[in-house]
Amino acid sequence: MKAMDSIALISKYYKPKSKAFHILVSHSQAVTDKALKIASKHSELNPDLQFIEEAAMTHDIGIFMTNAPNLYCFGDFPYLAHGYLGCELMTSLGFPDHGLVCERHTGVGISKEEIVEKKLPLPVRDLIPESVEEQIIAFADKFYSKSSPNLTEKSLAEVRKSIAKFGKYSSKRFEEWCELFL
Repeated sequence: MKAMDSIALISKYYKPKSKAFHILVSHSQAVTDKALKIASKHSELNPDLQFIEEAAMTHDIGIFMTNAPNLYCFGDFPYLAHGYLGCELMTSLGFPDHGLVCERHTGVGISKEEIVEKKLPLPVRDLIPESVEEQIIAFADKFYSKSSPNLTEKSLAEVRKSIAKFGKYSSKRFEEWCELFL
């Protein structure tokens, strides 16, 4: 795998002094820091720290293609599509594994059944984190909101409450991650 300069890559799609760039990079850096801290505490899982750093920094790169005015993104797609759009982008750039992190980080993952049942604007396939790196990044992402102006880390109770809105499967998966990563 070739090394990636995440900020240079992000700068290709976001104007470096724009609000969207600032929101994306600030959020991504917070997620990266938390993911690396988690990974560093779990050497028994043999996580790839370089990959985590790169993929956590680019996990939300697809938001510019979505219509998310609160994030200063004015694209044509619904926000929920940012994951698979980021996957397509990263894959086209030669980073398919990074792309899978983009595609699978939303919530605790979204199953094919959920996509069909809820008629979500997503490709009909399982979008669930598989590798330990994907899981660590998705877990770390739950603690930070891009729409929070000061990027304060959410408490575990706040994250649990947020995840619970998506049903028992999501809560169960999150609790498994808590046991594994905390």
